Amino acid sequence: MNLDQLNPMQRRAAEQLEGPVLILAGAGSGKTRTLTYRVANLLAHGVPAWHILALTFTNKAAREMKMRIEALAGASADDAWIGTFHSICCRILRRDIEKIGYDRNFTIYDEDDQLRLIRAVLQDMDADEKSLPPKSVLAAVGDAKNRVLTPDEWLRSSPGDYRSRRLRDAMTLYEERLRAANALDFDDLLNKTLQLFLDHPPVLEYYQQRFLYVHVDEYQDTNYAQYHLVRLLTRESRNLCVVGDDDQSIYGWRGADIRNILEFERDFPDAMTIKLEQNYRSTANILDAANQIIAHNAGRKEKKLWTQDGEGEKIRLYSAGDEREEAAWIAGRIRELGRQGVPCGRVAVLYRMHALSRVLEDTLMRSGIPYRIYGGTRFYDRREVRDILAYLRLIENPADEVSLSRIINVPRRAIGDSTVEALRQYALSNDLSLFSAVAAPPDTLGPRARKSVQAFASLINELLIHKELMPLGEFVQLVIDRTGLAEQYREDLENNEENRTRLENIQEFLGAVTEFEQKNEDRSLFAFLENVALVTDLDSQEDRPDYVTMMTLHSAKGLEYDAVFMAGMEEGIFPSVRSMENEERLEEERRLCYVGVTRARRYLYMSFARRRMLFNQMQFNPPSVFIREIPERLLREERSGASAGGWGGNAGVFPRSFPQGGYGTVRPSGRQPALRSVGSDPLNIPGVQKGFVPSRAAEIKVELFHEGDRVMHPKFGKGTVRQVMGEGRDARITILFPVFGEKVFALAIAPIIRLEE
Repeated sequence: MNLDQLNPMQRRAAEQLEGPVLILAGAGSGKTRTLTYRVANLLAHGVPAWHILALTFTNKAAREMKMRIEALAGASADDAWIGTFHSICCRILRRDIEKIGYDRNFTIYDEDDQLRLIRAVLQDMDADEKSLPPKSVLAAVGDAKNRVLTPDEWLRSSPGDYRSRRLRDAMTLYEERLRAANALDFDDLLNKTLQLFLDHPPVLEYYQQRFLYVHVDEYQDTNYAQYHLVRLLTRESRNLCVVGDDDQSIYGWRGADIRNILEFERDFPDAMTIKLEQNYRSTANILDAANQIIAHNAGRKEKKLWTQDGEGEKIRLYSAGDEREEAAWIAGRIRELGRQGVPCGRVAVLYRMHALSRVLEDTLMRSGIPYRIYGGTRFYDRREVRDILAYLRLIENPADEVSLSRIINVPRRAIGDSTVEALRQYALSNDLSLFSAVAAPPDTLGPRARKSVQAFASLINELLIHKELMPLGEFVQLVIDRTGLAEQYREDLENNEENRTRLENIQEFLGAVTEFEQKNEDRSLFAFLENVALVTDLDSQEDRPDYVTMMTLHSAKGLEYDAVFMAGMEEGIFPSVRSMENEERLEEERRLCYVGVTRARRYLYMSFARRRMLFNQMQFNPPSVFIREIPERLLREERSGASAGGWGGNAGVFPRSFPQGGYGTVRPSGRQPALRSVGSDPLNIPGVQKGFVPSRAAEIKVELFHEGDRVMHPKFGKGTVRQVMGEGRDARITILFPVFGEKVFALAIAPIIRLEE
């Protein structure tokens, strides 16, 4: 196979076909191309396609990889399993899940379905949603499953207080109800596959012998369950090739474990490590800034991006008086880019949190600049679409209580909440599924309610019969017609734009069914629902060449634009307040900044505001520490007139140190204080040195702290200094707290106060 189009390091990766391989692929270094060539090279060397497994994190990436492999190899890759972790696990479970007590027609619950089930669980527990919010239960469920813990095991790792015990009880009941509905949530797709492999060794052995060559993309994003699945599958062959970039590990908050990639060579001492450092995306100045920022992280694999392209433009750094000046500057620069030939579709505005988008949206709208919010409501999350899906899921799996509860009175058919609750209680007390109770309702229901419930049951049973007799597209049309889902929106179409939109979405859904039938050999309802359930947010995004894209930094991973704006570059916003509590979180924030910087091809803009109204309080936060980590030679600094008296007056837009007491928080009058902002005045605590501000000032004096000093942290309380290391902005301090144990902080930004003896 001809590998001449690859650079030397890419070629080395594509030619290393046996044994464990770690490909450290920097941003924009052609990792997908390299991985694709490696799989194609396996085929060219006579490896049968069915021996190849490639795991990705989006369906879009899987489709593109498969198309590229077939184009390169000149042969079909149909027998190779190429897909997301969740889709591959789903495929395995469809074959063997009966071995662990589930039916093969299980339903996959998304977050909305999970929350509906959790609310029903809390109702059964007589739990107050204010003291035990459904999203808190959902977060606990996710935390437990990411760590592959049962509810009881999770409780043992928690504080063990009353709230933790109530969460455990809710999680336990949630799991029972999930199983009764023959349903799995997304985390279950991984965990149940792991359970299947561990409890049934012959199943694991079958897949070990089938998948002799395993590839994992974005390995830095794998969690505990994914890590163990990969280790089990490759235990015998040891032919594992992982591709990733530890510098782009930004999903720790949802279970990703950066140690999986950092410790790969410990897991496989004989691994070959190959670094892809040549960048094909960004200019040299942008890459220099990215390298300088990420070099401040201690927990990383050393690498340095470079390019054969020119230096390019300097990074534009803007100091705004407030958030509206910042937004106006961004709008002005977007118009300027348009005059230079950069269309809106090649521009992105990135921010750390959704709350920053409001003023930006308002300003772009008033400026006549078209924009779209990336990660907005997915097509399959729209109400009318979810209603159709709920009917189809109930028909496929009558045990699906969540879907049944959603549409039993949609469109309205005189089945109220009290009737549904009576049916639920009847089902629970008689050990029945909710649909069984609907099909044979108790005599205790009133005559009108009983008649409505029986009519609904008859409708579902009728559709169950038609499902087996009709092609998928015709059947879905029948469901929409017989249930009245479209008819309910046909009233007053001339004056009701919302109803028109909903009808258009129903037609679009029918188009999606037709497209599925054309592209897939398995055209069953079962296969269609599985396909929809496994669509990710990234898969569902549409390209809009005429719109500026606005999104959070987390959403930007994997994307690239000619021009990128990074707004809200202020301490307490980016890095976030929580990240200042420990070094690991701060390093993840820095990786997030690195991701944002490396999205830009030609132009990078950063901005911060001297004051910002956020969450109904005025904040005065200094510019982000990440800006301080960029050499001044790479920056072109600008400022508004209103910010001239800001950080250092005429000393420049962004001096490298800030005056004491120069930032803090002012609350609107008449309001109770919210959380104290980053950089607030020192706490009014007896014994605190009044002349000393929290140690986030950039020019920090390490000699102020010594081993044995008593210090105060606003969250962790009083503690004792154990160690001080490093100098200047790189200084680190280790503190022992009586309750929270040992913590390590970046001295330049941690809100630490030294107590007097």
